[in-house]
Amino acid sequence: MSYIIILAWALFYLVFSFSSQLPWASCTNPWNTDDCVDFSENRTFNWTRQMNSTSAATEFWERRVLAISAGIEEVGSVRWEVLLCLIAMWVICYFCIWKGVRSTGKVVYFTATFPYMMLLILLIRGLTLPGAMQGVKFYLYPEPDRLSEPQVWMEAASQIFFSYSVAVGSLTVLGSYNTYNNNCYKDSLWLCLLNSGTSMVAGFAVFSVLGFMAHEQGAPIEEVAESGPGLAFIAYPQAVAMMPLPQFWATCFFIMIILLGLDTQFVAMEVVITSVTDLYPAVLRKTGHRELFLLFFCLFCFICQFIMITEGGMYVFQLFDYYACNGTCLLFLSVFQSLAMGWIFGAERMYGVIEDMTGTRPNPLFKLCWLYITPLVSLVSFICSLVEFQPLTFNRWYVYPRWAYVLGWLLALSSILMVPGWALFKICTGTGSLRERFFNLCRTDPDLPLTQKRKAELHHTDSREQMEVHMTLAQEAAAKTYTQLEMSLKMTSRSTIVSST
Repeated sequence: MSYIIILAWALFYLVFSFSSQLPWASCTNPWNTDDCVDFSENRTFNWTRQMNSTSAATEFWERRVLAISAGIEEVGSVRWEVLLCLIAMWVICYFCIWKGVRSTGKVVYFTATFPYMMLLILLIRGLTLPGAMQGVKFYLYPEPDRLSEPQVWMEAASQIFFSYSVAVGSLTVLGSYNTYNNNCYKDSLWLCLLNSGTSMVAGFAVFSVLGFMAHEQGAPIEEVAESGPGLAFIAYPQAVAMMPLPQFWATCFFIMIILLGLDTQFVAMEVVITSVTDLYPAVLRKTGHRELFLLFFCLFCFICQFIMITEGGMYVFQLFDYYACNGTCLLFLSVFQSLAMGWIFGAERMYGVIEDMTGTRPNPLFKLCWLYITPLVSLVSFICSLVEFQPLTFNRWYVYPRWAYVLGWLLALSSILMVPGWALFKICTGTGSLRERFFNLCRTDPDLPLTQKRKAELHHTDSREQMEVHMTLAQEAAAKTYTQLEMSLKMTSRSTIVSST
């Protein structure tokens, strides 16, 4: 849930975007140092080649927004302005999802569509700037030599997992609110097209502006481009400050960041709330209980994030993001999820469910993916990510103390150990022998909904059994009637003989 910290920073920038002069565009502010470079006065100065020079945008980010300390050991005081922004973001998130998907769905109509308008505006503006093509070429030009590096493939796999929210429950939770006969093929296709298309267009919007900044500074784009928070809060704001009407473009950019981030935060919170509600429906589905649980959840997350808005909070944020939210954890979870779906729930049963929902039987290739390809690729990627793992460094120079790395691995294990930990708990609390408990856990729940085909088979079986029962009862009744009739005839005959005598 650390993503909302980024939204707090974006809101902080958005507020300052309405200033008469953008504070990250000049070196005349109280927080600036003598080493600050003002590009509005000297745009051709290649500051990236000067070891002791920093840009105005960098100093605004590090000295005004973060007031960053010398290391994670120096926590420092709370940044109260960022604290207010964080409170505002949590309040917005709470009231947008407190009534469930009914309220979230209405909000998402705006938060999911308006950023596309902002993105289109920034794209058009970026492509019309001088030097934009330099950035576009850098964005599109491949480096085939790097395809032999395992780390490239690991980063690509992690990006796919994060962008599509694979193995974190988001797609499962959102899909659970669809009707049973919803066309999942159509949804999956649109999801892939929109996600990839949006990423591609956003790349053009970002790198065209970075090309403009490289052109203005007379520096190679490799020296201008940043990654992570540095791209959103240093490189892009600095480029925007060099444009005409910088306040307008800065406002558009940070509104887009906030709205896109809110959508991500909504889904992440909905995953937790829906999962816990499904575990304890008798308690949380009562009137007002969901809202109360959501309030406690938001307060708990807010308290946990307090340390991330201190002067040393950036070091904690990077540690949490690098270890607890990395692709290695997602790859590990995907191994177990693919095994559970393909081997425990069963590929054949999955075939039947999808056919029952859509009326079309899946391609046989899907069965190979569920059984072999997906688990194998996930397992190999997970192992490679461990082999190629590099310890975290901040700003390419700060090395964390040993205890911080231990804390980072504990954060990573907090999600990884949930799967074997829960399995061990269920085995220990089950009934029967150890073998019986294990095989009981590898069976599907008996309360899973039946497909229409299975219902028809059971109905046919029940009808046949009922017919056989009726026939048996009829035969028994007929035999009983025949016996009674035979006895009556014997009694009548005996009475006639006695009367004759």
